[in-house]
Amino acid sequence: ISHTWFLSIIQNEFRTGKIDLDSTMNLLEKLQISFDFAHVKHVFKKTVDKRKAHTINIEDFRAIYRTIVHRPEFHELFRAYSPNCKILADTELIEFLRKEQYETEACETTALEIILKYEPIEEVRKRRQMSFEGFIRYMSSEDCSIFKNDHRTIYQDMNHPLCDYFISSSHNTYLISDQLIGPSHLWGYTSALLKGCRCLEIDCWDGSNNQPVVYHGHTLTSKIPFRSVIQVIDKYAFVASDYPVVLSLENHCSPKQQEVMADYLESILGDKLLTSTIGDTVMTQLPSPEALKFKILVKNKKVGTTEEGMLRRDLDSHGETGEISEFENMSDEDETDEKAPLYPKSDSSKRKSEHRPSHPPRKKAKMKKIKIAIALSDLVIYTKSEKFVSFEHSLANQKCYENNSIGEIRARKFVTHSAKEFVSHTSRFITRIYPKGTRTNSSNYNPQEFWNVGCQMVALNFQTPGVQMELQNGKFLDNGGCGYILKPEFLRNHNSTFTPHNVGRYGKPMSLSIRVISGHQLPPSNLSKTNKADPLVQIEIYGVPEDQAKKKSSVIKSNALSPRWDETFSFTVQVPELALIRFCVEDEISLVTNEFLGQYTLPLLSLSKG
Repeated sequence: ISHTWFLSIIQNEFRTGKIDLDSTMNLLEKLQISFDFAHVKHVFKKTVDKRKAHTINIEDFRAIYRTIVHRPEFHELFRAYSPNCKILADTELIEFLRKEQYETEACETTALEIILKYEPIEEVRKRRQMSFEGFIRYMSSEDCSIFKNDHRTIYQDMNHPLCDYFISSSHNTYLISDQLIGPSHLWGYTSALLKGCRCLEIDCWDGSNNQPVVYHGHTLTSKIPFRSVIQVIDKYAFVASDYPVVLSLENHCSPKQQEVMADYLESILGDKLLTSTIGDTVMTQLPSPEALKFKILVKNKKVGTTEEGMLRRDLDSHGETGEISEFENMSDEDETDEKAPLYPKSDSSKRKSEHRPSHPPRKKAKMKKIKIAIALSDLVIYTKSEKFVSFEHSLANQKCYENNSIGEIRARKFVTHSAKEFVSHTSRFITRIYPKGTRTNSSNYNPQEFWNVGCQMVALNFQTPGVQMELQNGKFLDNGGCGYILKPEFLRNHNSTFTPHNVGRYGKPMSLSIRVISGHQLPPSNLSKTNKADPLVQIEIYGVPEDQAKKKSSVIKSNALSPRWDETFSFTVQVPELALIRFCVEDEISLVTNEFLGQYTLPLLSLSKG
């Protein structure tokens, strides 16, 4: 049957006898098979080289199709459940689903759905059966993805207060390259929003003609109009997710241009902009992502309380400014403030080469006054930026709608020396972590160490690929990719005694066994003139320190089309709720160096059995 079906689809293409590489590609597409150009090209070339021709006949095509599509590991599975090795009856498919895919609930309906969805041969489909062709298509589909199907949609409770969630957050969102001389670009905002990012950073400075601009101050990065940034955010805010977007303003504008900012926020964002509290004006806890759906929140310093701002709602506050006093440079002792100039400006505009000592003598903290336009201040409702003093100070004085930004170096010290207080702090207040100022090449830190203590907004440079962004993207695949992930109970509970270094009674040990069977159509090595590589698989666990682990498979020599490992790896994970698992495929170039071929990262608890 499958032979007849196959011929019926392809014979038309061979009316003239032979086809070339392009037609081969088109035909594979018509057969609804995912394939990689490099591999098809190589197999095609091997076939035609024997005959010094550029075209293949119908039998050649069939051989190419089998080489690429009929994977032996699929055949072994199929044969184990199909008595005649040609057809799976619905009952046999049910047995396969229960035994191999751990779908204990699988029944006739499940089997039928799969057959109708994946079986390409009509008469087989009508008999409620599955051919090997159907089986291949099912095994290669999203339904057999390692990522749990029900985690692809929003499944978590979205009615907790905002501080109970990890929130996908970006640093200096306007930069698409380095932090010093590279371009600022609107694409930074578009791409971050399309990736589900929910907290964007906007650095605002006074521009000419009373128009605020966005760029990395005191550097040569290019400038973009604030107005354009807000227009792009308005357009793309809710494409990937319905849940609220927070605009973290790093505000260096004069009160006059702050008013211009407030006007643009209101006129461009309209109803999307949150301008008043929802429900009770008296705030005891933050509203939930659910309650703030399709809303854009402004995070900025604020004069006075939200309640006072609410009383001014209908008055025109143009021209009014307020003052905030805060300790000067209460920032991290060994990292300059997030946006300090990279070279101190001297009186003449010559650059001084001397650097500030890394540990300045602790002077008595001076107070500085910051002027804020009331019009902008009043747009800050649930996300008021508050300078971080200490955990004790926050516990005694901080309101639920006030949040802190802490640089990575200072935050790392807290993780090491006061993790319990840090966890207690993040269970109450939204905490944002940002990369140290010396990461001028836009490199990233490992976000895991800050998720481990419950930090909600761990801001990364989205434009920089690497393990750190792979962990970020992997973590936020969860919960439908909506950019909000409910923190584990031990990071939400105000009385929690959890710390990442000593998980104690919060550990729920889980044993994990992973069998690496095979790869298929891996990217060929950069060193290979054909389609070869020497691939190995690395399995890495990221989580609390005692869960960090790395295991390596053997190397399969010169095979990127269909390497076969059949190796089993076992791990024990103490805190599965915080763990991510990363599969990384590398090409062994020499005994000391490997080249990256590809990776996939996902939350451990989103791993599908089977």
